[in-house]
Amino acid sequence: MVLQTRPVTVEEFERFVQLPENRDKLFEYVGGRIVEVVSNNYSSEIGMFVGSMLTVFVDERGLGHVTGADGGYIVSGEKYIPDVGFISKQRQPEPSHEAYNPNPPDLAVEVLSPSNDPHDMRIKIVNYLLAGTVVWVFDPDKRHVEVYVPNRPPKTIGIGGTLDGGDVLPGFTLAVRRVFDR
Repeated sequence: MVLQTRPVTVEEFERFVQLPENRDKLFEYVGGRIVEVVSNNYSSEIGMFVGSMLTVFVDERGLGHVTGADGGYIVSGEKYIPDVGFISKQRQPEPSHEAYNPNPPDLAVEVLSPSNDPHDMRIKIVNYLLAGTVVWVFDPDKRHVEVYVPNRPPKTIGIGGTLDGGDVLPGFTLAVRRVFDR
């Protein structure tokens, strides 16, 4: 949900999110606009499931840090809160204690919900890719995952396919059906 129509600066964004009435809300800075992050139970459940699968995989191998839907990142000068984020220990040995990690994630998982604006999602995908981030966009309505990898054409994996960790998380696999048929 976009909260204003005119572009704002990062400094204005920072002041806005620090207001007492915004303390318990989550906001992104997308395309010069303040966007409140709102989901629904189904999209949240998908994000938690994918995040839990990634957490187990990453933790068992000591690969890095997995964040949930309240862990923010600075990506190409904007501030995003993916449903799930992964950053390798190689890039960041210790977890960030900042509200928005100054390092973009290696992997961002976005789960579409009715409040997502398609224009904002396109901006985010482009900026993630410019920052070197792999993006998985789960679409609960279409029951597929769009996979965006820097310098490669996007691909869509349907309900019968298997998502893999590629170069970011070699060896990680997840059947798309398992995500949507729970």
